[in-house]
Amino acid sequence: MSACGGRTVGLLPLATAGLPLPPPLVQLSGITKRFPLGIVANDGISLDIAAGEIHALLGENGAGKSTLMQILYGVYRKDAGEIRIEGVPCEFETPGDAIRCGIGMIHQDFTLVRSFTVAENIAMGTDSTGGAYDLAAVARRIRDVADEFGLDVDPRARVEHLPLGVQQRVEILKLLYRETRLLILDEPTSVLTPQEVGRLFDVLRALKAAGKSIILVTHKLREVIDIADRVTVLRDGRAIATLPIAEVDELSLARLMVGRDVVLHVEKTPQASGPALLRVEDLSVVGDAGEPQVKNVSLAVNAGEILGIAGVDGNGQSELIECLFGLRPAACGRVLFEGCDITRRTPAERRRDHIAYLPADRRHVGSVAELSLADNAILGAQRQFAFWGGRWRDRKRAAAHAVRLIERFGVRAPGPDFTVAKLSGGNLQKVVLGRELMREPLLLLVEQPTRRLDVGAIEAVWAELLAQRAHGRGILLVSAELEEILNLADRIVVLFGGQIMGVLPAAEAKVERLGLMMAGRRLSDLDQKTRQGAALDPAH
Repeated sequence: MSACGGRTVGLLPLATAGLPLPPPLVQLSGITKRFPLGIVANDGISLDIAAGEIHALLGENGAGKSTLMQILYGVYRKDAGEIRIEGVPCEFETPGDAIRCGIGMIHQDFTLVRSFTVAENIAMGTDSTGGAYDLAAVARRIRDVADEFGLDVDPRARVEHLPLGVQQRVEILKLLYRETRLLILDEPTSVLTPQEVGRLFDVLRALKAAGKSIILVTHKLREVIDIADRVTVLRDGRAIATLPIAEVDELSLARLMVGRDVVLHVEKTPQASGPALLRVEDLSVVGDAGEPQVKNVSLAVNAGEILGIAGVDGNGQSELIECLFGLRPAACGRVLFEGCDITRRTPAERRRDHIAYLPADRRHVGSVAELSLADNAILGAQRQFAFWGGRWRDRKRAAAHAVRLIERFGVRAPGPDFTVAKLSGGNLQKVVLGRELMREPLLLLVEQPTRRLDVGAIEAVWAELLAQRAHGRGILLVSAELEEILNLADRIVVLFGGQIMGVLPAAEAKVERLGLMMAGRRLSDLDQKTRQGAALDPAH
């Protein structure tokens, strides 16, 4: 049960002349959370959230952002400190307690039941009469809330048929339906096109105007500047600063996050690319459910080039990369590497061809969490670190190899025997990336290399990829982050629905145009529209 001073927490009236200002909507004071092995995730953090404010929460991986929000949402119990809602002390033992006090959270991975309608998803978990829901009444109220805040959602639509941007609106509606007053959004733009981000921000501004409070947990500094009123920066489990957004810029925020100057934008050295290392010809790939996910895709990756593949998650990027590395069969078409047909070769054979693979899921696919850093550093090449015909592992050589990896890639770990499950996301990514690069590949297949990484780790990963480009490697880079694609890629392919919407040089790419292509517009159609507009312009 939640304890909110023994009474229901209600909205306090705004201060009038002669009356004191009301307390903040939410106050966190001295919040401390310890985990086993002496890990202090939150160390006396104090934070207040005003009514009708958008408050950004920034910090490196492992800085304590998620733990702090999980405490506020009732997932974790704090070890010390106090939570107050409108000045009233509250204790949350479960998320249900937090929800009853007007706090809601939208996670990066949506919690919707895909086979249910919007109305069914929103009704779940709310009180019903006699165990049954009046879905017609639920739908009417959804429409009222949606109209109030500019959320265009059909209550009768099945979630599985909705784009990700609309699914996110459903998550927001679910909280508003329950009269949530504080919305916690964890990396809300990671699966959206630029146009969908703009629409989301319009919704957040409408919520703010209605007096709702929002905590925005994100690593995207530009978005913080664009949408937030104040920002709190966490570092090593402590609150370093809380500042009005008018007093900061991207560089100062990055410096607060990591404690040093950070390069946020890179200037690629112009270089001529070499011959094609990889050619993909009319490739089609089927997904896990038996449906086509990649449809007649043709592309080429040249030596000394980064070919970026842009697109919202779920448009065939993962299936394409998995097929190129041999983890998923091709339904039709061919994959050529250095002129040889490798369509039916196994992943082990492709490794021997000097093709490297950096998966999007570094914890469950790219590494074995229970093993040591040394064991993970030799995955896929165990026989090279063995003796007696591969029967026994040469632990001394494996440990020495891991030490070289730690030193070269700046991995923050006590040593090669450290279990990788205890590494932060950024350090684990350095291990996985370092393992692949130390094999001197000719071609790198890289998927979402900086997802959920902080600015310091992003800087390190970008530098490694550009160094490989400078050494003549070919890189196929899949990323949902347009900033990453625009910074690193020489050419950009946009995928939508498993099909290529167009290919264009990065120097000619504009965010607005890429966003339209990510939403299903073909480059040829956009060019035709531009030509038609120019023909109608009297100036021409």
